[in-house]
Amino acid sequence: VHLVESGGGLVQAGGSLTLSCVASGFTYSSYFMAWFRQATGKERELVADMDIDDRTNYADSVKGRFTVSQDHARNTLYLQMNSLKPEDTATYYCAASEFSLTTMYQGGGYWGQGTQVTVSS
Repeated sequence: VHLVESGGGLVQAGGSLTLSCVASGFTYSSYFMAWFRQATGKERELVADMDIDDRTNYADSVKGRFTVSQDHARNTLYLQMNSLKPEDTATYYCAASEFSLTTMYQGGGYWGQGTQVTVSS
């Protein structure tokens, strides 16, 4: 299983970014997928997830601003981030699990290397 994130960068507050996570080595459509983030000095937190029926869930802090989606044909998970705030600055990680979302919440499953998002004020 291999997950590769891209799309991070430096953006001003109020701007937008779209993160991508290309998956390989597994049957993508059968996996639970999620985006997490970890800011310097803070614990990793869930940003958004998507189950195998494409139902989504978002952290309260990003509801209405971020949208998770996926393209099964491209084995790719996306995170559209709008109205970015300085507090969104973090390394963003893509995760996958063949068992459940809970597996990823507990740190299990498969993880990418992360992509840095920095939002300037």
